[in-house]
Amino acid sequence: MLTPNSAAPKARNWAKTLSQYREPNTRRSVVEIAITLVPFALMWTATLVALEYSYLLSVLCGIIASGFLLRLFLIQHDCGHGAFFKSRNVNDWVGRGLGVFTLTPYDLWRRSHAAHHASSGNLSRRGIGDINTFTVAEYQSLSFWGRLKYRAYRHPLVLFVLGPAHLFLLQHRLPVGFMRDGAMPWVSTMATNAVTAAIIFIVVQFVGIQAFLLVHLPIIALTASIGVWLFYVQHQFEDTFWEHEPEWKMHDAALHGSSFYDLPPVLQWFTANIGVHHVHHICSRIPYYKLPRALKDYPELKTIGRMTFLESLRCVRFALWDEKRRIMISFRESRLQAS
Repeated sequence: MLTPNSAAPKARNWAKTLSQYREPNTRRSVVEIAITLVPFALMWTATLVALEYSYLLSVLCGIIASGFLLRLFLIQHDCGHGAFFKSRNVNDWVGRGLGVFTLTPYDLWRRSHAAHHASSGNLSRRGIGDINTFTVAEYQSLSFWGRLKYRAYRHPLVLFVLGPAHLFLLQHRLPVGFMRDGAMPWVSTMATNAVTAAIIFIVVQFVGIQAFLLVHLPIIALTASIGVWLFYVQHQFEDTFWEHEPEWKMHDAALHGSSFYDLPPVLQWFTANIGVHHVHHICSRIPYYKLPRALKDYPELKTIGRMTFLESLRCVRFALWDEKRRIMISFRESRLQAS
């Protein structure tokens, strides 16, 4: 295994190499939005219509609609990195518009996500835009109630069901964590809330509140859960990267602390290639539709942090970073290690 100091120069070289893919194609970006937004609207409508005939059919349509909504969020994600269009203003306004659909205040989220990229894998700078992760020593030093609280937080039901729903439906309605950062977080959040509320009011006038909730809430909840799952497996895998400052290096953390989630082609499309996450962290200005080209041109990147869907299911049990062995471990492994 490469040590952080020996791996960092190679990681920096990758950043320079991959910068050639940064230039977005405006026509392609517009097409990507069209082939995602229009089908989302159609599948949302199909979910609504199917309620009159078959609840099962409605659920199936809703699952597909969730896939398109997830893709809209990932387009918003690329806009936040300035990767989807050449103009920063176009990126920002498209991102803000999509934030109304994804229930995510664009400017607020962009700031927190930038903090994630700037501190991913840094044990000295945890807590903004990431999943809370303790080391084994930190966990063992907690009180009984502290351990219970952390175990509850890391429970799959909380991480992938209750937590995502709370994040997108409630937490995003206020600039939590950014209350003292001036007007921007408030303007971003309240503007998104206002436009979203106006659209919901109009839709409800046509379909009714009950039908709207039966259609939209499950779609939002499923999309949020899938989104958090993707974010989780991109960084919470066994041999990920965590380090304290000053040993922490951004490029090394990007390359070795982010997975290559090798999904089937259909899932790659719906997840907008976000599984090529190590490349994305090395060079976040690459539009998602150019990430497969980077892998094709540099196949050695396919061997770094690769994980299939079945392999990713093992990540659910990981909860603590073992600084001695430099791997993620489960609560059970920590208990056995302590005894």
